[in-house]
Amino acid sequence: MMLTLKEMQKLPEAVQLIEKASMMYLENGTPDTAAMALERAGKLIENVDPEKAVQLYQQTANVFENEERLRQAVELLGKASRLLVRGRRFDEAALSIQKEKNIYKEIENYPTCYKKTIAQVLVHLHRNDYVAAERCVRESYSIPGFNGSEDCAALEQLLEGYDQQDQDQVSDVCNSPLFKYMDNDYAKLGLSLVVPGGGIKKKSPATPQARPGGVTATAAAEEDDEYSGGLC
Repeated sequence: MMLTLKEMQKLPEAVQLIEKASMMYLENGTPDTAAMALERAGKLIENVDPEKAVQLYQQTANVFENEERLRQAVELLGKASRLLVRGRRFDEAALSIQKEKNIYKEIENYPTCYKKTIAQVLVHLHRNDYVAAERCVRESYSIPGFNGSEDCAALEQLLEGYDQQDQDQVSDVCNSPLFKYMDNDYAKLGLSLVVPGGGIKKKSPATPQARPGGVTATAAAEEDDEYSGGLC
């Protein structure tokens, strides 16, 4: 449903009233109704003021978490994380995704933890923080089933490519179905990921170059050194 300009201008006021109502619901011992109101306010304001929507979704998640309704809480945290990524607020997004991951681990939804690790790594690499990205993968080895999963293998390949400044390897991983079929905001992070150094690969250890006649440059240099003092 398209809102008129006048209706959009009234949205902040409407959201403020809904927040007040939700506080009253909480005080009267009806947290479910409070959470529903806050979530609705978040949806209303999302396209106009994403920052406020993030705050509302986080508030809703807190209400659900206090009621030990972790599945509902993590769903709202997910909405907040995606909005933070969309707004390129990567520091906050990294923290939000970690909270999601902790809850999924608590409710033993391990496959979703793997997906959250991918999201974390992409966010950290967009923050140009390779160390944090690597640490996320390393810490995830403690999650049952992660080590040996396709998610783990893909992330190791991604980190290797990023570290070696190999844009082709990074792009191959980020274009794989595992990454492309993630939530759209994370898939976009993968597709836009550029290695540092403009994709010029790090030099591998130099291999001796051959000279005409099959003599390597190294061997020739040694020969030159041997006779540099003249013939005896």
